[in-house]
Amino acid sequence: MSMTDLITAARVSKAWPFQEAQRLLKRYPDGAKPDGSPVLFETGYGPSGLPHIGTFQEVLRTTLVRRAFEAIIGAKPEDGKTRLVAFSDDMDGLRKVPDNIANKDVLAANLGKPLTRIPDPFGTHESFAHHNNAMLREFLDRFGFEYEFMSASDRYNSGAFDDALRQVLRKNGAILDIMLPTLREERRKTYSPVLPISPTTGAVLQVPVEVVDAEAGTIRFTDEDGSVVEQSALGGMSKLQWKVDWAMRWYALGVDYEMCGKDLTDSVTQSGKIVQVLGGKKPEGLIYELFLDEKGEKISKSKGNGLTIEEWLTYGSEESLGFYIFPNPKSAKQLHVGVIPRAVDDYWQFRERLSEQDLDKQLGNPVWHLARANGGFEGSEAPGAGESLPVTYGLLLNLASVLGAEASEASLRDYLESYIGAGQITPELEVLISTAVAYTRDYIVPTLDKRAPTTNEAEALRTLDAYLADASEDTSAEDLQTQVYEIGKREEYGFESLRDWFKALYQTLLGSEQGPRMGSFIALYGVANTRTLIAEALAKA
Repeated sequence: MSMTDLITAARVSKAWPFQEAQRLLKRYPDGAKPDGSPVLFETGYGPSGLPHIGTFQEVLRTTLVRRAFEAIIGAKPEDGKTRLVAFSDDMDGLRKVPDNIANKDVLAANLGKPLTRIPDPFGTHESFAHHNNAMLREFLDRFGFEYEFMSASDRYNSGAFDDALRQVLRKNGAILDIMLPTLREERRKTYSPVLPISPTTGAVLQVPVEVVDAEAGTIRFTDEDGSVVEQSALGGMSKLQWKVDWAMRWYALGVDYEMCGKDLTDSVTQSGKIVQVLGGKKPEGLIYELFLDEKGEKISKSKGNGLTIEEWLTYGSEESLGFYIFPNPKSAKQLHVGVIPRAVDDYWQFRERLSEQDLDKQLGNPVWHLARANGGFEGSEAPGAGESLPVTYGLLLNLASVLGAEASEASLRDYLESYIGAGQITPELEVLISTAVAYTRDYIVPTLDKRAPTTNEAEALRTLDAYLADASEDTSAEDLQTQVYEIGKREEYGFESLRDWFKALYQTLLGSEQGPRMGSFIALYGVANTRTLIAEALAKA
């Protein structure tokens, strides 16, 4: 694939990252800002809690658009044509104590203070925010993202935001004209674009503020003890209300692209108006749908109905998480452990397909984008393209479920080596062995229910057993599958369709509603072992 071919295909691709990149190209037809500086992508993080899948998906999706934009302008990541800033809103005042934090008293005693000025309840970092920021960077580094970390506290305290803050003070009245009509009457009475830091308590105050001198950065307000205070709003002595803060950041940093969740739709609208008042331009961006739980309800930290990164990686691979998140960001996705096995197998199907696809199809393949997001491209080729696994994840889960309490990484490894040959287990397969054991232990074994076969099903099982009695252990999966098909098609067993026959096999032998290609399962589990399963099922008939 030549760079010219890639640029041509990228500029007409319907894949959503390229659609977003094409919008950015309309903003900068030459592929760069007028001053030649890199196009700036941003993601935001609120460090009042630990990073989660929502954090991951926003950085991933933004990175996908960033890499798509580079492809569309014919740039490589190392060319420095783009930047990604992961911005931590750590000047926010702590509003409530998170439920999943130890040593809650430390946080409760410092409610209202900026997150970087609250002791770390974990006792490992300079502040609560510093701890969570470190977790964010560790989290992003784990997945290979290329980014620049930026802290609100550092920018405010160092004076880096001072010029932008002066502009906010100059435009204070115009910002109020935008915001006040959107607020309830009670909120209007105390609303101010600028939130001063109390000189006595160190808390972020929600009080009316009078701008005394915009150029000097001086403001006047009433402190918590009732005293009237006149102090600077610069150098970390204040922060801005959320929507104003977001707009100020776009203005100060020159942000060109930032996406957000549907719950921030109103914030995007108001912040977009404010950044124009400041003299800047609203960034391009995508408003994505939020994750839902298995009941279709919005995932909430307080409800605890979400799925953590650690949980996904316990039961599935890193690549499968990115693969699951990739499609249709404007459509809500259910996020629970039940979606993981399918995501793992679908990822590998798309990975195997990639090398055989024409360029336009490659650019719509999630694996192409995921490899590029992690810097995993050698020239124009995604590493691992065309590779496949000798077994599906679903088949591994079925094997582990049959083994039940005896399922272990060692036992699965033994079966696999007998099936594919000693020394043929790849690192990717090792990951799936580990996760299959965990998934089976926690979610399959507790719900296994092998029903008794009906009369006609029992007869079909006896026929299958008779065939297996004469089959050798090295009979191919294809031959085994063919025989299973032939038995299911025989009229005397009364199956309306092959689907009914396979469903009967899954329910009576495996105790599940879905299952693998039976030929592959028998070849992996063993002919003799499968006959034992059949005997156990027939004993219930």
